[in-house]
Amino acid sequence: MLAVNYSNARQKFKEYCDIANKDYETIIITRKRGGNVVMLSEEEYNNIMENLFVRSDKKAYERLLKSMDQLKAGKASQRELDTNE
Repeated sequence: MLAVNYSNARQKFKEYCDIANKDYETIIITRKRGGNVVMLSEEEYNNIMENLFVRSDKKAYERLLKSMDQLKAGKASQRELDTNE
């Protein structure tokens, strides 16, 4: 996580956009008044939103965790999907 002041962020906006995208760096833009702002890549933002959505359904999230545990334990199996259904 990187913290930069508003003036610096404004002067080097493209550079910080590139850093957020290429390095997946979260950038905190600090301001004296009005509250701070967080800059992150769209990909990172979408990832956060997807995780919040998945975790919002407790039963679905528990099934996902159970499936992950089964996969780690070597209890996974491969099968063909029937696309005619």
